[in-house]
Amino acid sequence: MDQEKIGRFIASVRKGKNITQNELAEKLGVSDRTIGNWENGRNMPDVSLFKPLCEELDVTLNDLLSGEKVSEKCYQERLEENIISAIDYSNKKIEKNNNTIAFIFIIFCVLSSFAIISIFPSDSSWGAICSVLTIIFSLIGVAKLIKKINFLKRLLIIFSYFSLVSMMLIVVDFIGVINVKQAPRFSIVKVTGDKVVYYDTLFYDVIRCNVDEKNETFKVVRNQKYDINNIDDFCK
Repeated sequence: MDQEKIGRFIASVRKGKNITQNELAEKLGVSDRTIGNWENGRNMPDVSLFKPLCEELDVTLNDLLSGEKVSEKCYQERLEENIISAIDYSNKKIEKNNNTIAFIFIIFCVLSSFAIISIFPSDSSWGAICSVLTIIFSLIGVAKLIKKINFLKRLLIIFSYFSLVSMMLIVVDFIGVINVKQAPRFSIVKVTGDKVVYYDTLFYDVIRCNVDEKNETFKVVRNQKYDINNIDDFCK
């Protein structure tokens, strides 16, 4: 289908019937700006509007999709072409809408994962668990967006996406430890001593000294050897 040709045809027939864009818009339940976009070739009428639009302009669907009055001699040939074009147009629009929904779903899940870790207390494991589960859930949207790519590339994109968002969560968590003075949410091991907690994360360790006291502090350390017997020594 030639979108610009169809737009010019709609404008020509409308003007020939002395119908304004606003009048046609009211009859079809759309805005006059939408009619203008059709006529300028910016976009096409929705499939659901094909029939009422043809009725208002007093043209056949074949005429509308051809962008001109179709002669009886070419009618059948054009009809078959236009049916195929209309189906293709409809499928592409459905796919575009589905991709938009998938993208919005991904953004919603990512934002939700960051919101979740800020809602739960930093020393609760539920924040980390729920935020990671939300990111995993968002993979449904990612898979939807890249479904036409071959299997190996899909795996690579999904892995890269998950790794990137996970690293963002870890960075936000690290900033919280440094600036907000809170326990890391994504700690692998936690060893507790007398007023001391040692958090072992994937990339760094955190010592929480004087727990729940006014002089409570957090120290970020690397490659420290500790056990239940010497953990208190780190805060001396």
